[in-house]
Amino acid sequence: MKKAVLFLFIILGLSCSNKDKEKSNSTKNSTYKQSEMAALMLEMYALNLENKALILEGKKPKEFPSEFLKIHSATLTDPSDRNAAFEGFSEIYIKSYEEMLLSSTDSMKGMHNKTINSCIACHKTTCIGPIPKIKKLLISTN
Repeated sequence: MKKAVLFLFIILGLSCSNKDKEKSNSTKNSTYKQSEMAALMLEMYALNLENKALILEGKKPKEFPSEFLKIHSATLTDPSDRNAAFEGFSEIYIKSYEEMLLSSTDSMKGMHNKTINSCIACHKTTCIGPIPKIKKLLISTN
């Protein structure tokens, strides 16, 4: 399952990196290199997919992954995207994730969705490509 999740996360990262990919395809000797942020977001996607499965089984996700704090320093595909909005959404994501881990099992679905919605909100401002994939992380509350 982890391999499948990692694969999905790689696809997510690549969808945000089309600018670099187009540049590397335009020259014969260039090769595409994934940004640190794209790689991190693939990891985040994978873990949130695992969290969704755990929550649906009635289990709580484990602990806060410290590598997620790299969101504040990882190199972006387009460095100009690191702005006040990005930093604000990053903080909201970290806080929401931590709150989810502390929440009761009864409120876990809602807290997980709050965390995922923070991703969607950020991606609405920049790099909208992965939004449909991110929405798949949401848990139906019906």
